[in-house]
Amino acid sequence: MNASFRNPSNLVLGIDEAGRGPALGPLVLAAVALDPVAAGRLTRAGVTDSKKFGAGPKAHAARKHMASLICKIAHHVDLEVCDVATVDAYVARGQLNHLERERARLLIARAPLARRIVADGARLFGSLTEEFPMLEAHDGGEAVHVAVASASILAKIRRDELFGCISDRYAPEFGTIAGAGYVNGGTHAFTNAFKRRRGRFPPEARQSWPWPGRASFLRVASSDRLTHE
Repeated sequence: MNASFRNPSNLVLGIDEAGRGPALGPLVLAAVALDPVAAGRLTRAGVTDSKKFGAGPKAHAARKHMASLICKIAHHVDLEVCDVATVDAYVARGQLNHLERERARLLIARAPLARRIVADGARLFGSLTEEFPMLEAHDGGEAVHVAVASASILAKIRRDELFGCISDRYAPEFGTIAGAGYVNGGTHAFTNAFKRRRGRFPPEARQSWPWPGRASFLRVASSDRLTHE
């Protein structure tokens, strides 16, 4: 708990996610509660939407520095990790948004009382205002309050850490997985190499995911299975 915290009615709780779009790895949601003093300090320190830091080692180092500062200054931080099997199960039912709302409810339930909750995603989280009158759902919520930007950084850092574990696991056989698990050349190269050697998708792949090229992946995987049977 932040020693400078005095009045729970002054808290703003920000909620954001990282990893909704990738084809490999988990989805992570984060919540950060800030009082006005902490919000001011983090704003002056340069905390902003995690995507604005860019990509690559320098961007990751900058986000990691900000994450350390957020954890030191914030009144409350929390994370929810949705593994690939969970994401696949909800996507198969057309309920990915429902999954994110469920996890947001858990984050809110565990958080201290806040006078305001700001969540990133107007359509995604808008219906939660019926349960939580103090909740606001905004597209571009990171620009509405620094608590959301802080949550975006923590979610991104945790997502990157978990994806790093996936990459490290397969590096001896396949080399480093480029592209952070998003639908790109690095992900396609790894997934194709894995299928050729193992005859199936890697367990960290979202098999229900409608990525470009997924149909051809599945056709090749089906052919591989028939060949091996």
